[in-house]
Amino acid sequence: MDVYLSLEQQPRHLGQAPRSPGGCLEAEEEGTAPEDGTGGPPGDSNKTESSLQSLLKFVPTDYASYTQEHYWFAGKSIVIQESIESYGAVVWPGATVLCQYLEEHTEELNLRDAKILEIGAGPGLVSIVASILGAQVTATDLPDVLGNLQYNLLKNTLKCTAHLPEVKELVWGEDLDENFPKSTFYYNYVLASDVVYHHYFLDKLLTTMVHLSQPGTVVLWANKFRFSTDYEFLDKFKQVFDTTLLAEYPESSVKLFKGILKWD
Repeated sequence: MDVYLSLEQQPRHLGQAPRSPGGCLEAEEEGTAPEDGTGGPPGDSNKTESSLQSLLKFVPTDYASYTQEHYWFAGKSIVIQESIESYGAVVWPGATVLCQYLEEHTEELNLRDAKILEIGAGPGLVSIVASILGAQVTATDLPDVLGNLQYNLLKNTLKCTAHLPEVKELVWGEDLDENFPKSTFYYNYVLASDVVYHHYFLDKLLTTMVHLSQPGTVVLWANKFRFSTDYEFLDKFKQVFDTTLLAEYPESSVKLFKGILKWD
């Protein structure tokens, strides 16, 4: 199914986040609890920050500069700490496309309590949105990315979501049976955005996608198509996954695919 969406329908990246009752960050800033009652009492922001720090297992990389970027999804203001010093510390176009799709198809995808793993989570926007929408999320990436990833996840989900997202190291193609044994780990959805570009690990990426897919698992992959290698990967993806084009944004060259592993 080919769906062509206009520029006006593309996701929102806000220079300054709008205010909204019930948003987690807004509640902290204004000293009020979210409408669902999961937030703390007035003046609890220091306690929340202390709780966040106590839960951090990974230390954010000490980049020279970070920026605070604002997004708006699932009725929440989301603030992401980003740095242009690392590919893994920036929100790329495919991530906002995937977030919008999750937001607009929450009921259809049955995300509440769904088990989700994100490959190459970067600064964590997709995992945050999936968590806000009720999913049980495991966000994965390379070791040097995990500190900032976990910081962003906790900052935007602590006391705001039914399930606190988990952060795990995942090096594509390495130690998959040991770290993600099929007998123990099952995911309803595997999410990935802008993980395909000009690098030397595309075969290992595909191997990882296949390993994480079991009967019933759906891969949702959004990507900005820039290079011939992107299309070569798509051809290989189609060889092992029954593939559907869910959406395409011609203005930004982003395509969103659904893949279900072939079992014949």
